[in-house]
Amino acid sequence: MFKKILIANRGEIACRVIRTAKRMGIKTVAVYSDADARAPHVRMADEAVRLGPPPASESYLKAELIIDACKATGAEAVHPGYGFLSERTTFAKALEKAGIAFIGPPPKAIAAMGDKIESKKLAQKAGVNVVPGYLGDIATTDDAVKIAKDIGYPVMMKASAGGGGKGMRLAWSEKDVREGFDATKREGLNSFGDDRVFIEKFIEQPRHIEIQVLGDQHGNILYLGERECSIQRRHQKVVEEAPSPFVTPEMRKAMGEQAVALARAVGYYSAGTVELIVSGADTSGKSFYFLEMNTRLQVEHPVTEEVTGLDLVEQMIRVAAGEKLKLKQDDVKLNGWAVENRVYAEDPYRGFLPSTGRLVRYRPSPQKRDGIVVRVDDGVFEGGEVSMFYDPMIAKLVTWAPTREAAIDAQVAALDAFEIDGIGHNVDFLSALMQHPRFREGNITTNFIVEEYPEGFEGAPADEQLIADLAAIAAMIETTREARAGLISDQLDTNIEPPRDHAVKIGGAVHRVHIEPFEGGTMASVDGGAPVEIFGSWTPGQRLLGLTIGGRQRTVQVDRQGRKWELATRGATHKVQVLDPHVAELSVHMIEKAPPDLSRLLLAPMPGLVTRLDVKTGDQVEPGQTVAIMEAMKMENILRAPKAATVKATPVKAGESVAVDQVIVEFE
Repeated sequence: MFKKILIANRGEIACRVIRTAKRMGIKTVAVYSDADARAPHVRMADEAVRLGPPPASESYLKAELIIDACKATGAEAVHPGYGFLSERTTFAKALEKAGIAFIGPPPKAIAAMGDKIESKKLAQKAGVNVVPGYLGDIATTDDAVKIAKDIGYPVMMKASAGGGGKGMRLAWSEKDVREGFDATKREGLNSFGDDRVFIEKFIEQPRHIEIQVLGDQHGNILYLGERECSIQRRHQKVVEEAPSPFVTPEMRKAMGEQAVALARAVGYYSAGTVELIVSGADTSGKSFYFLEMNTRLQVEHPVTEEVTGLDLVEQMIRVAAGEKLKLKQDDVKLNGWAVENRVYAEDPYRGFLPSTGRLVRYRPSPQKRDGIVVRVDDGVFEGGEVSMFYDPMIAKLVTWAPTREAAIDAQVAALDAFEIDGIGHNVDFLSALMQHPRFREGNITTNFIVEEYPEGFEGAPADEQLIADLAAIAAMIETTREARAGLISDQLDTNIEPPRDHAVKIGGAVHRVHIEPFEGGTMASVDGGAPVEIFGSWTPGQRLLGLTIGGRQRTVQVDRQGRKWELATRGATHKVQVLDPHVAELSVHMIEKAPPDLSRLLLAPMPGLVTRLDVKTGDQVEPGQTVAIMEAMKMENILRAPKAATVKATPVKAGESVAVDQVIVEFE
C-alpha cells in the first residue's frame, strides 16, 4: 500500500479523498493556487504545495507542476479527483513515465473513452446501444447545419472532450445550430483544449441514468447499480439519487452488463461511470442508449456509497496499488435509498446567476439520527471566499434512509437548517424540488426544471397553514425584539409588554396576530382563529430557530433586513413586515417608490469576464441580438439586446472583468 499520495484537485473532492486516505493510514499532499491558500483541503493534508496563480490554466491544469510536487514531497501516487486533469491521457502517461502511480484507469482507457466520438464507435463494437448521430469531424457551421437537418431536429451539439455540462448546446432549428455551433467549439477549446464537436439526435422526454463500474488490474469488473441524474439545469446535474425510481431489476441487469462489456473492451480498471440516456416514453425500459463513459470518480459517487456500503475512494486506491477486488457481482446489494443535492453559489431568484464573494455564514447540518444519515461533503469554510475562477458548487448534501420518501423528507429538514449568508445560493430551490409532487412521484426527465419553472423560480408555494405559522412566529420575534430594544434605549412606550396585537404583512396580505406569553411558551392567535401554543423562543441575533407551533415542528432561518424580517423555510424566503395595527391601516396611503428606469442599460448579470463585445458606438441593434459574451465560473453566457436601439456607449471592453450590475452597453 502507498505511504503517501498527492491529491491533484481542490475543494470538496480533495477533502473527500484526504478523509479516506487518513482512515487508511496514508499520508496526504495537497496542492493549491493562490486563491486556495487558506482552503480546508490545504489545512487537512499533511503537506501542501503551491502551484501558481488562481486561473486553473496556470495552476491545477499544469501537469508538470503536479509531478514536481510529487517529487518534492515523495508522493508515490496521485488521485486526480474529478475535472481538471482527471481524464487527461497525457497526465496519466506523464505520471507513469515519472514512476508515480495514477489512482485511476490506464491511459489507453482514458484515451478511448475521453474522445466522445471514438468512444461511441467502441461502444457500438462492444454491443452497447448508442444514440443515432454523426460521429465524423465537423469543420464548419454550414456542415453542422446540413448534418443536423439529416439527423432531424432536435439535435444536441457536444464538444468531443466535454463534460460536466460544458460544451453542450441543444438545437431545435437551423438558427440554433448557426448560433450555437461556434460557441460549443469555443467552450470545448477553452475548457478542454479540444474544439471538435459532434452532433447526435436529442432524445425527447429523456431520463439520465448512469451505471457505476469498478474493476481491478486482474480482470475483475463489477457494476454497482445505477444513479438517477435526470434533474439537471443547463445539462448540469442538480439532484442525484440511487437507486432510480424508474429502473427495474431486469433493466438494471441489462444496463450493468452492457456497462461491464464496454469497460472490458477497453481494459478498464478503477472506478468509472457509464452514462446512459433512457427514453421516459418507453415504459418497457428497453430504450436506453450509451452517452459517454466518465473515466474518473463522479461528483455524485456518495449516493452509490450510501446504498452499497462501499468507499469508492478506498477501492480506487487499493486497485491502483495492485490489490484484487474482494467483491463479486453477487455480493453487490443495494440497501435503502440515497439522495444528493448540489448546493451551488447561484441565485435562483435571479435566473440562477452565479454568485461570488465571502461566505459570511456557513453552517451545514451533518448528522445521523433515527436511522437516517445526513452527510455533507464540502471544501469551503465560514469566512472563506467563493471564487469566480472555479466551479460554483459549495457542498453536496446527501441523505440516506430505508425508503425514498424518508430520504427526501430528510433532505427537506436538512435544507431548512442549512445556513449560508454572504452569497446567493440555491438552498430554497433544492427544497422546492424535494417537495414537488412530480419529483416525489419519480415522474422526472431532464426537462423537469424547464417544464416546472418556465418563468423562473420565485420560491416554493406555501399553504395557508405555513403562512399562518410564519405570521405567528414573526409576531413573536418582533415582540421579543421590541422588549429588548425598550430595555436598551429606555425610549419606547411601556405598552410594548405582551399581550400584544400585531399586523403582519406577508406576500401582500395582512394578518392580525394576538400574542400572549405563558410559562414555557407563547400563545398566538392568527386572524381571530383558535389560539395555538408556540414552544421555543428567539433571542436577538439568533439565525436558526427551531420550535413547535400547534404541535408542528418548524425550522426557520431568521434575518433582519432594514425594517423587515426574512423568514426562510420549506423552500422559500418570505419577506415579512410586522407593524402596529394602526400603522398598518395608515401604510396603505404611502406612495410606492418607483424603481429607476434601467431599460437603456445592459448590465452585467454576474461578476465575470467580458470575452467578446459585438457592438460599438452608433451601431443599430435588434431585440435578441447578441451584444456581448461573458464567462463566469467556467460557463459562457450570451448577453442580448433587450429592444431595438442605437448603441450610445460601451464603457467596458473585451477582456475586462466586470462586477455584477456594471454597465456593459448604454443605448440611446
